[in-house]
Amino acid sequence: MTANEAAIRKAYQIAEDKDVDGWVNCFTKDGTFTDESLGVTYRGPNELGRTVEVYATAFPDMHRELYNLYVIGDTVVVELALQGTHKGPLALPQGTLPPTGKRMDAPCCDVFRLIDGKIQSFNCYPSGTVTLAQLGVLTNLEAALTH
Repeated sequence: MTANEAAIRKAYQIAEDKDVDGWVNCFTKDGTFTDESLGVTYRGPNELGRTVEVYATAFPDMHRELYNLYVIGDTVVVELALQGTHKGPLALPQGTLPPTGKRMDAPCCDVFRLIDGKIQSFNCYPSGTVTLAQLGVLTNLEAALTH
């Protein structure tokens, strides 16, 4: 296992442990996390940490099932599934999705670029449509969101 693969595996474990400070410390000072399904980029300790908090609140049993990791120099690409039960409010840029009690098992692909073992950029490509369909809100998304 390369040092970069080990750093990314550790970052996933830290997120799964809901260690917000530990997660933020996985990033470089100017590191970014872009959720490509939402078109939102998070920067700095408050924003980067918030992403772990949001998903831990919405999916207290959140698990990231890692299938394949590909390391190309300072880039790590991960094929995975986001798994969890929607038991808490899910804060989205469009509003808040109240708990549905439904389980998600959604495909995702993450692309990390590292500098000296820290995440410079993290581009997350979760399948938002699969997630919303599994949560039962895709057919009537506007009605499902609270504003």
